[in-house]
Amino acid sequence: MDVFEAIKGRRSVRAFRSDPVKEEDLQRILDAARLAPSAGNCQPLELVVVRDRATKQRLVRAAHGQSFIAEAPVVVVVCANIPRTSGRYGRRGEELYCIQDTAAATQNIHLAAYALGYATCWVGAFDEGIAADAIKAPAGVRPLAIVPIGKLAEEPIAPPRMPLSKIVHEDSF
Repeated sequence: MDVFEAIKGRRSVRAFRSDPVKEEDLQRILDAARLAPSAGNCQPLELVVVRDRATKQRLVRAAHGQSFIAEAPVVVVVCANIPRTSGRYGRRGEELYCIQDTAAATQNIHLAAYALGYATCWVGAFDEGIAADAIKAPAGVRPLAIVPIGKLAEEPIAPPRMPLSKIVHEDSF
């Protein structure tokens, strides 16, 4: 699949079938995350693959009751290993670069999953402490996104997007 087709076609899905995610597909999706750029190549990315029903339910609680998370056969919790970047870049690494790096990896997860025929949703509304407890994250590892992955149960409607003329500025605002 062409990257522009994936970018244009991908949607946030909140209804999943119980069909399993093929292991070879999951490995390709995770590898796409690993290949995302990171500041200074510090690679703060940590990925927790969750299949356990009880752990998924704890993630649902962390995500303020977003029950569709538990419907997906696989959930990936995208985390930043803060010391990997803060050791080199200090506070800016901790507060910005780790977030940018894991966001790039999360986008790669979405695009790779879509290209392989799977649906995803970027869940950012969650209590980090509860999520960290659910996945037993060690000190210094911060969960930043929860991504359920599975076959879509219903076709989502494309949301409206602002035209380029409203968001692109030449040389300055």
